[in-house]
Amino acid sequence: MPLLGFGVYQNYDARPSVLEALKAGYRHIDSAQAYKNEGAVGEAVKVSGVPREELFITTKCVSKTHGYDSTLKGVDESLERFGFEYIDLFLIHDPFSGTERRLATYKALLDAQAAGKIRSVGVSNYAVKHLDEIKNAGLQIPAVNQIELHPFCQQRPIVEYCRAHSIVIQAYCPLVRGRMDHPVIQAITNKYGRDPAQVLIRWSLQKGFVPLPKSATPTRIRSNANVYDFELTPEEMGQLDSLDLGKEGAISWNPVDAP
Repeated sequence: MPLLGFGVYQNYDARPSVLEALKAGYRHIDSAQAYKNEGAVGEAVKVSGVPREELFITTKCVSKTHGYDSTLKGVDESLERFGFEYIDLFLIHDPFSGTERRLATYKALLDAQAAGKIRSVGVSNYAVKHLDEIKNAGLQIPAVNQIELHPFCQQRPIVEYCRAHSIVIQAYCPLVRGRMDHPVIQAITNKYGRDPAQVLIRWSLQKGFVPLPKSATPTRIRSNANVYDFELTPEEMGQLDSLDLGKEGAISWNPVDAP
């Protein structure tokens, strides 16, 4: 899995931005059934000239589609929309469907993995109790947990659990949806002469997360990928770490408290 992904949430005309991202060097695209752009992502991949095997494509199934049979059907429908023979990572998008349907959905994804339709199975917005649910059922531990993560919402108990169980942590909303005017962020930005978004992506990478910045603007798409020629100091990382507001810092739906 490439360490930097390209998100396409609320990008209903994703073809041009995905093409731009692929030209800029991104090889990891994060989509979802609910985003209604799997087809556009697939079209961009097809015309990009980048070999499919060099790409890492993620999609997700939202709670209203959960259930064993409906999930298997959804996997086939996603493959058809993408125009792919396989999907690299398939996530349960949220935990709202309850224990029984969550586990049935997860078992369906494991069976789709065994059938070669998907390469890896993971979850999104799962708290420790949801992850324990899978573990206690005797099922394979998820490869990934994708959660809201940025300096203002660090979800530390979930991160600690994932690290203890070798679950890759993907970070959505890494750019705080553009709310990057905090003095700490601005001071670091000015020191390095970088964009605030680049500082936040560096923070995420240095924390060991897989950030998924999104943009439909070509200059920002390229700028967000230009983050490997500088590094934040331990002091600067600590300053950003100190901004954590816990759940109060969330800017997205962040449904980790679902029963």
